[in-house]
Amino acid sequence: MPANHIFSFVVVFAAAFLIAFALTPLAERLGWRWHIVDDPRGRHDHDKTMSKFGGLGMYAAFTIAVIIAQFLPVVRTDDKEIVRLAGLLLGGAFLFVFGILDDRYEFGALPQYVAQLIAAAIAVLFLIFIERFNNPLTGHSTPEWPYAVTVTLTLLWLGFMMNTVNWLDGVDGLAAGVCGVASLMMFIHAAFRLDQVSVSLLPLALLGATLGFLPYNFHPARIFMGSNGALFLGYTIGVLSIIGGAKMATVLLVMGLPLLDVVWQIVRRASTGGDPMKGDRGHVHYRLLDLGLSQRQIVLGYYAFCTLFGGLALITASRLFKLIALLVMTGVIVTGFAVLGRRTKKLLNTPPEDETAESAPSQESSQSG
Repeated sequence: MPANHIFSFVVVFAAAFLIAFALTPLAERLGWRWHIVDDPRGRHDHDKTMSKFGGLGMYAAFTIAVIIAQFLPVVRTDDKEIVRLAGLLLGGAFLFVFGILDDRYEFGALPQYVAQLIAAAIAVLFLIFIERFNNPLTGHSTPEWPYAVTVTLTLLWLGFMMNTVNWLDGVDGLAAGVCGVASLMMFIHAAFRLDQVSVSLLPLALLGATLGFLPYNFHPARIFMGSNGALFLGYTIGVLSIIGGAKMATVLLVMGLPLLDVVWQIVRRASTGGDPMKGDRGHVHYRLLDLGLSQRQIVLGYYAFCTLFGGLALITASRLFKLIALLVMTGVIVTGFAVLGRRTKKLLNTPPEDETAESAPSQESSQSG
């Protein structure tokens, strides 16, 4: 690999990591000063009030590192790259600011969904959209879809990713670590399999930002990421899986467990006559806590599972192999859900809350988001 590429990797990762690591203690203090905090209540597992302004360190670290990356000596093969980068940064900035307000004033579900729609629309306006899929059975890409289909799929995908990270943030270090794993896999895929070095610097910056935040968020957490961090992370992961192409399968394999957990909760709540958006202790991480596993055991188990299946996307270029891996992963997860559901059915007694207004990691548990 050329020396200029290695230099660029080191600079971007180091900048993102060090900025997040340095700013997160400041974010903790600002959260207290501005009353951006999470109080113990409902199904949350922490027993003291926590600052939930952790998104500041990750947002600032990612944004600054990405701007630095634009001045580094790497080849840029996409003439629309700067346009898409603008959409990524603008959408992320909008969600970060909205998340701060949500953490401070605790909006209901509707304002959160409107904010997510606006952010996804920003992405589409800046040419970030899903134009086609690679057919694993034929080995060829599908024809380009009509614009309305492209926009609809993109909005759904980005909304799904934002809510997945938001709902995942219920145990210390869980959401940030899983997003870090996804960032690592996307970086490796773009840099070493697709030779998209300039694009690979984006997930590398996100990896550095999440790793710089994790020392303060891993159990026992000092700070939560809040909506300001969870929405930003979900949007960024969703956008990065589209930019450059061929990385959505990688993200699906990494994020398969939390993605299917979201589907499970929606179906479970709706089938019992409940509000699908009202939070309870039905999530996998809460059920595992109720069975007696520690937060660290749960988080490390998630890391291992997501890394294992994410790694499968990197060991082969075969689309059929990736489809098989996806089906196997789905089968394993659904079986696990069935077993876990039977063992924890009687434990779901916590009064529901509005899950989207919670802000992901900070409110769903003792974690930070």
